Amino acid sequence: MAQELMGQYLDLILEANKTTNLTRITSRDEALVLHIEDSLVGLEEVSEAPDGLYGDLGSGGGFPGVPLALATGRETVLVDSVKKKMAIVQQAVNQLGLGRQITTCSDRIEDLALDRPGSFSVLTARALSRLVALLELSSPLLVKGGRLVCYKAQLSDEEMREARAVEDLLGMRLVSQRETTLSDGETRRTIVVFEKVGKAKLKLPRRIGAAQKTPLKPRS
Repeated sequence: MAQELMGQYLDLILEANKTTNLTRITSRDEALVLHIEDSLVGLEEVSEAPDGLYGDLGSGGGFPGVPLALATGRETVLVDSVKKKMAIVQQAVNQLGLGRQITTCSDRIEDLALDRPGSFSVLTARALSRLVALLELSSPLLVKGGRLVCYKAQLSDEEMREARAVEDLLGMRLVSQRETTLSDGETRRTIVVFEKVGKAKLKLPRRIGAAQKTPLKPRS
């Protein structure tokens, strides 16, 4: 049933994509790999997070959020500041009768953290930003013990070092890192998981855009 709904959702998004830019992928076969299969790469890590609310940051066309919501049954919030995208995604979700389980939010992540601090048990972020920024944006949203599951196409040692240098400052801790290749034989994914272990040692969220424009550095 969940797999069938994923396919139906994908078809609705590909149809809407003909008039609104939701994804660069237009082929259904390619989308099955790069949207559905790719979304489910992190299913194991999302399932290991504590029970509770799931949020997909920078959700775009609803990936990986919708497939993961269907696979886990979690109450889900898809977060993306592009209102037009979120309106189309919500329409597709409602059309499939999933509106009670899956809702959309077109606030900026920093504003969501002010409205719903400590509300999420698990967050995902696929190709959204550098790890150091994702840790900062996620920390105020997560409950203690909550998990951030990051999908990365390429993860450099430098990017990981940046994140590890500020994890303590943000009350976060690296839990796991896993690499895999999709069934096309060429698309590589690294799944990196951080856990919220305590309160951040600075006031969060900072102003909108600060996490990306002026990334945190360790305090000397």
